[in-house]
Amino acid sequence: MTDYAGRLRLGVNIDHVATVRNARGSAYPDPIRAAQIAEEAGADGITAHLREDRRHISDRDIERLMEALTLPLNFEMAATDEMQKIALRHKPHAVCIVPEKREERTTEGGLEVARDENRLAHFIAPLRDAGCRVSIFIAADAVQIDAAHRIGAQVIELHTGAYCDFHAEGRLDERDAECERLGTMAAYAHSLGLEVHAGHGLTYETVAPVAAFPEVMELNIGHFIIGEAIFRGLAPAIHEMRRLMDEARA
Repeated sequence: MTDYAGRLRLGVNIDHVATVRNARGSAYPDPIRAAQIAEEAGADGITAHLREDRRHISDRDIERLMEALTLPLNFEMAATDEMQKIALRHKPHAVCIVPEKREERTTEGGLEVARDENRLAHFIAPLRDAGCRVSIFIAADAVQIDAAHRIGAQVIELHTGAYCDFHAEGRLDERDAECERLGTMAAYAHSLGLEVHAGHGLTYETVAPVAAFPEVMELNIGHFIIGEAIFRGLAPAIHEMRRLMDEARA
């Protein structure tokens, strides 16, 4: 397995390869093939979100990923009994607990941990006991970071969606303020002993400032890379993201 010490890792999310496949109900494009290409292109891990409505990744996809991957699988899931059972059956390298609403197009915000601490603490305990690294997907908010730390999460993933949305909308002052908040909260979480990841909505234009935060150990990026792959190919799209990340970190 890759030696991760000191290197900013790139996790490639393959959900939207499955979205394209499912649009026609066919067997292609195959997300497992995408994961293998991502591995060859230098990805450090693969992320897949098994949603309750199965709108993209399927149960069989998770089974095949566990069989085929030599990279770590980051299994994104809602905090439900069904998903806990699936995770405990497969025991992926990492599980990332995310909020999930059936009507949303994508994960719209961070998990509300502070209001649900007791349930979430009991929910993640068996996952940790099974050897999975537990990550919590949260906003850059000290209250949520403290709560994630108290319930026993080993990792937090900071939601970068607001920062990316402000950039896309040309709201540059708000973008810069949100970026500063992300950096401050990354440093705070690190000071508590949490490993810090970040992701959601990152593009070639927005990745560098987040990649430059020394406390961030991993970025998880999917939708943009899969979209860019239409124009330049999946491996070149990953290579360019990797280049920008490394350049920013240097």
